[in-house]
Amino acid sequence: MADTLEQIASKFAITEQIYRYCRSVDRLDVPLGQSVFHEDATADYGPTGYRGTGRGAIDWICEAHTHLIAHSHQVTNILIELDGDHAGSEAYVTATLRMERDGKTMQIEVWSRYCDRWSKRDGTWRIDHRDTVIDYDSIREVTPMNNHQWATRDTQDPSYAALGAAP
Repeated sequence: MADTLEQIASKFAITEQIYRYCRSVDRLDVPLGQSVFHEDATADYGPTGYRGTGRGAIDWICEAHTHLIAHSHQVTNILIELDGDHAGSEAYVTATLRMERDGKTMQIEVWSRYCDRWSKRDGTWRIDHRDTVIDYDSIREVTPMNNHQWATRDTQDPSYAALGAAP
């Protein structure tokens, strides 16, 4: 059965919110990240991670990421099931993070899935609850090819000139 235009628009809106979440943690943009969650949302990042409010998860992640050199989140395989003004989604994510440890550049890679429950309130889709399921991870020493300094983890990043501030 083909999706209606309204269903396609809802799935697109949810997908964009997932992308905004990734942008927020990569740019350490707390307001953008918090805008993805309803005020009463909850989040569970597993037994070794954060459990609490959705917006608190953004604070926790961005604080933890300030101790890193760089990070990049990519999302794929997004599946969304709609039920009126409620939805469920699963999105695969690969997070690649760099840090300094004992004078060495270390790269952390995390393969996980965002299993989200959504609701549309006042015309906007936001997360009600997120379960982040980590499938596996690794850490290894790497040798950077270059010292890339154009990308920044704040609103001075070139993406803000292209996209503007958070909606």
